[in-house]
Amino acid sequence: MTPSDIEYAEKRMKQKWYDLALAEQQGASLPTLERLFNTYMLAVEEYNRCSESYLVEQQQARSTLPAVRTSQQLMCVSQGEERPKERRQRRKAS
Repeated sequence: MTPSDIEYAEKRMKQKWYDLALAEQQGASLPTLERLFNTYMLAVEEYNRCSESYLVEQQQARSTLPAVRTSQQLMCVSQGEERPKERRQRRKAS
């Protein structure tokens, strides 16, 4: 899912709302208004699905990125020293 997919779904949803509001102002029959309302609700559901899918994809992409190490951690590793977490665990055990 891309931001342009979400944008398209949002525009479609807004257009369906506009169609419904315009039909009501023009005195459309109840069956017509119900049909337009149902079409609008389908567009809302589609927009929500697109948005949720995009958010899930973004969260998954973030969770698969390698962890960023601080310069202190990198220095300890490169010099063969214990990592800060290992150092704390050793202190607790003492």
